Amino acid sequence: MRVPDEERNGTVKPLGPKVVALGGGHGLYASLSALRRVTDRLTAVVTVADDGGSSGRLRRELGVLPPGDLRMALAALCGDDEWGQTWRDVVQHRFRSEGDLRGHAVGNLLIVALWELLAENPDSTVAGLDWVGRLLGAHGRVLPMAAVPMDIVAEVRGADPSRPDEVGRVRGQVACASTPGAVLGVSLVPADPPACPETIAAVEDADWIVFGPGSWFTSVLPHLKVPALARALTSSKARRVVALNLAPQPGETDDFSPQRHLEVLQAHAPDLTVDVVLADDGVVDDPDALDKAVRELGGRLVLAGVAADDGSPRHEPARLAQAFVQIFSE
Repeated sequence: MRVPDEERNGTVKPLGPKVVALGGGHGLYASLSALRRVTDRLTAVVTVADDGGSSGRLRRELGVLPPGDLRMALAALCGDDEWGQTWRDVVQHRFRSEGDLRGHAVGNLLIVALWELLAENPDSTVAGLDWVGRLLGAHGRVLPMAAVPMDIVAEVRGADPSRPDEVGRVRGQVACASTPGAVLGVSLVPADPPACPETIAAVEDADWIVFGPGSWFTSVLPHLKVPALARALTSSKARRVVALNLAPQPGETDDFSPQRHLEVLQAHAPDLTVDVVLADDGVVDDPDALDKAVRELGGRLVLAGVAADDGSPRHEPARLAQAFVQIFSE
């Protein structure tokens, strides 16, 4: 049996607050890489609308939830020891063949294989993710935001460059993320998907809920368009943190200011209140305008240096963790 990192090192990390982090892809990976340093009671709630790459192929062929963002969340929670780092690399590895396996991530196939083996179990989706988490020694749990795969539908102005003022609809996560037009809002198909019971329970039991960072329209906001999950997020006793991106997302939020991200959040979830908004102090051009937008959501603004030193729009896990520790302790 694998010995936990803390026992091997002779230290025991405090349990910390119960935290639920929402998102998908690289943004959620960043927040989980930080939060796992802060608490051992961590649950990732992951968007399940991906329709591209390996995930899209498995979704179309087998009718399963797209596993890619779930895999990335599990990889972010792997331990820092040799066991964890090895399994992180394994599940993230993509085949380089010229055949049918080309581009498939090992972790995607592993997750889907467990779903097939556990198909007789009514909770096969969550059970499969839990089994992968046990294999990886994950420091937390990974759950889907809904029990069925779904499509994101975006209202877009200027999706057709020849008609820049026309508002139309674009369907699919990849299409929404890469549209040349301006995304105005998103909805889901189906509009009222069944929520994952374990996800609802985690949100209701949380001390803190973390939104972002991540692709705003395709990773963060979709959680608020699942009706049962949205109700849980707005009614939970938990305090809520919004971690803003370091730069606009190309194709989704071009030219968005930090406060514009909050305005869009409020438009998609008018009943949601926010306790804290975290932003990097090096990318906020107008802190007064951002502070005003934060106060309109009922929260306070925290500015901290959370960016990596290489100049990329990437959060540095240790710095982001330090910011979360400050927020959770106040």
